[in-house]
Amino acid sequence: MLQSIEGVYKNGNIQLSELPSDVSESRVIVTFLEPDKSQIKKQIMRFGMFFGHQQSTEKDFQITEFHGDTEDGLNWS
Repeated sequence: MLQSIEGVYKNGNIQLSELPSDVSESRVIVTFLEPDKSQIKKQIMRFGMFFGHQQSTEKDFQITEFHGDTEDGLNWS
């Protein structure tokens, strides 16, 4: 029976995302995939970035908006 399990190769080691079922020893074939080039642009905060029951809301984004610095002497209006 063939099984495919995702994993990561790093520093000569392969880390599987899950253990194969009913396999204690077996031959393997390792295929290296192309790196994911559609990475998300780096952002300070994005919707849904925190795991758990409480997700980011529109209000969270409004709180983080920059409205100017009154002490820098610039007119931000």
